[in-house]
Amino acid sequence: MNNPFAKLPEVEAFRLTSHDIAEGLPLPPQQYASGVEGGKDLSPHLKWSGAPEGTKSYAVTAYDPDAPTGSGFWHWAVINIPANVTELPTGAGDEHGTGLPQGALQLPNDARLERFIGAAPPAGHGPHRYYFVVHALDVEDIGVDRSATPAVLGFTMLGHTLGRAVLVATGESK
Repeated sequence: MNNPFAKLPEVEAFRLTSHDIAEGLPLPPQQYASGVEGGKDLSPHLKWSGAPEGTKSYAVTAYDPDAPTGSGFWHWAVINIPANVTELPTGAGDEHGTGLPQGALQLPNDARLERFIGAAPPAGHGPHRYYFVVHALDVEDIGVDRSATPAVLGFTMLGHTLGRAVLVATGESK
């Protein structure tokens, strides 16, 4: 299976939990795209702890490596979350970023929307994995343009990532 971190340098792991999603379990309907039955494009609650010493900010990403694109599908990317923030509420990734801390920015996802877009795996394609990741960074501002893609963010974070907290949920459309 495609592991999005297999070729990246190993970094310290820390803990990520959620009131909305659980490791290895299916996403609830509200974390699906609004065009899918019950879907509301709600970003899940995320709470993290145990980040490495020296953390100066966080980035949060949501990625489906199983999307039939050849490059997966980025559902969400948030940068410049201050180091004293360790939780995002359900729905923080709406189009206004109402649940995000001051200074945090949402980058355009692969649908070119600056918000969270829920799961929408093609019918009959089988189960998809959704990687919700908090990246602990050694800089307060990761220095990417607000129009940058999540792939550019990932490349830029390469030399600044101190740790990573990962929660993988699943989704499937019949």
